[in-house]
Amino acid sequence: MSVLPSNEPTFRQSVDLMYNRAVALMDLPPGLENKIRVCNATYTVRFGVRLRGQIHTFTGYRSVHSEHMEPVKGGIRFALEVNQDEVEALAALMTYKCALVETPFGGSKGGLCVDPRAWDEHEMEQITRRFAYELIKRDLINPSQNVPAPDMGTGEREMAWIADQFARMNTTDINARACVTGKPLNAGGIAGRVEATGRGVQYALREFFRHPEDIAAANLSGSLEGKRVIVQGLGNVGYHAAKFLSEQDGCVITGIIERDGALFCPTGLDIEAVRDWIVKHGGVTGYPAANCIAEGAKVLEEDCDILIPAALEGVINLTNAHNIKARLIVEAANGPVTAGADDILRQKGVVIIPDMYANAGGVTVSYFEWVKNLSHIRFGRMQRRQEEARHQLIVNELERLDRHLGDAWSMTPDFKAQYLKGADELELVRSGLDDTMRIAYQSMRAVWHGREDVTDLRTAAYIVAIDRVAASYRAKGL
Repeated sequence: MSVLPSNEPTFRQSVDLMYNRAVALMDLPPGLENKIRVCNATYTVRFGVRLRGQIHTFTGYRSVHSEHMEPVKGGIRFALEVNQDEVEALAALMTYKCALVETPFGGSKGGLCVDPRAWDEHEMEQITRRFAYELIKRDLINPSQNVPAPDMGTGEREMAWIADQFARMNTTDINARACVTGKPLNAGGIAGRVEATGRGVQYALREFFRHPEDIAAANLSGSLEGKRVIVQGLGNVGYHAAKFLSEQDGCVITGIIERDGALFCPTGLDIEAVRDWIVKHGGVTGYPAANCIAEGAKVLEEDCDILIPAALEGVINLTNAHNIKARLIVEAANGPVTAGADDILRQKGVVIIPDMYANAGGVTVSYFEWVKNLSHIRFGRMQRRQEEARHQLIVNELERLDRHLGDAWSMTPDFKAQYLKGADELELVRSGLDDTMRIAYQSMRAVWHGREDVTDLRTAAYIVAIDRVAASYRAKGL
């Protein structure tokens, strides 16, 4: 976690400040305003695991911010810096994120103070299972009450261990697999979950670039094609966002910032080659095909069109906000821009696509996975071949027309293959994610452009989300 200047608000204070800014523009009763703000409950667990001949004690958290809808949803992160304040702030962000993209969950978050790189796989499994056990027996992991997902330091492997631990403790629960999302495909996961957050960033940018008024607000023009992009953090989210934007939208990834330095190349970096190098060497140092800069954070200040911070919170703060040259910032990480930096950047005319929206691809596809687990059937299994059969009828008629007209008309090459193919699970997941990101963006921009007192997308996102949470509480009779 980056060390912030002493006059900088903490991540939790930043979330509170941004909440206050939005609520000041809303007409909520004070009681309801406070009910939505506060975190319902945080459970702290300290447990011992016998490892390497002695007992090691670990501290973990599971925070529930809002139960206006259940189950509550939110990732579990494994990092030495995990603390209660951070977990509670992330849980609040999850509440607003789920409301914004209309997934029927409340907000939660979990964390364990552990360095995953300090332990081998078998030891990490023991630690993860014991942490899961402590949460499961208190219903803080449960398909109908609290459904975790991967976050920083965790992935499919940890989710599979947690799901198995829940199944062992709830042997007759037919919906046991729905207790956690982000699982491997062979353990009840869903196609497209690993790429989901990065894919969501791509869809968010595509939707932004469909609106000329918004492009102009960021002092940009044209389409995504040729836009210079700097990505901070080439983990799961940053890698997929960079890969899709460069391969499918024609963006030029000019900079990649990692923990051991940064790469910079004005003509564009090969994402796959950089990723392979990082996997093999543990960092970007020594990468031969680009200029390697030891002080990676400086590359955040390089000239570019779009800046995508995709790793840690607080990387853009009071010390560097004045030097940021990007016209558009997409918060692929949670809280990468502090409240102080947010003020500076807005005054400079930088448009920020907020984390609450930009990285909501993960929770959206997690929702699809949860639904898949509860329905006990893979998406597309029942309708795909029927779709193909109906399409075949049209293709047969077109082929008959083709023969009848001779040289006067013929089907476009590849039309038949493309049209006949019914949607599989991955295509349906991407379609659902694209639709979700489009609709959520449109709800934000309606507030952004529709109200004179709202001058940025973050405030608009908070207003939309808080309004929906308030409506849920009112419906419950609160």
